[in-house]
Amino acid sequence: EDGDFRLTESSAILKYLADKKGSPSYPKDLRERARVNEMMDWFNSNIYKDIGYGLVYPQTFPTHKRRSDEAQASTLAWGKEKAQDWLKVLDQHLIGPTKTYLCGDKITIADYLGAEMLSCGELIRRDFSAYPNVTRWFDKMKTLKSWPKVNEVCYGFAGSLKDQKFVAL
Repeated sequence: EDGDFRLTESSAILKYLADKKGSPSYPKDLRERARVNEMMDWFNSNIYKDIGYGLVYPQTFPTHKRRSDEAQASTLAWGKEKAQDWLKVLDQHLIGPTKTYLCGDKITIADYLGAEMLSCGELIRRDFSAYPNVTRWFDKMKTLKSWPKVNEVCYGFAGSLKDQKFVAL
């Protein structure tokens, strides 16, 4: 909330705040900004729906669990398969071996959004070792000074699930 103005979607919030503050993490150059928007849309439209809604949420939130064991198992198998496919695309094509961040050598709001979306996988003890470029990028994001504070609640929730068994990546 910014006075009487309210946004509820993370992508829109990041763009609004970056514009309001004139952050270099959301470039003014039209083409550079389009790349950032493209990556943010890619995370929202592709990988997050399968990791979040197809794999993590059905296992961690009772309201997302399927009504039968068969439906639950099917949802998790589909979510895992699709998430692995998206992680391969992210690893081999979008980050690749040369990029430091999603859009090149400079951190952008796409990195902030994407890293947070992938961090939900920590609830189910995900393993990104099959995706070395994703691991390298994600580990770099986790070194940000703000990371522990921003993720404090999520890590607490993950700790409360420590004895649970999960279908993980």
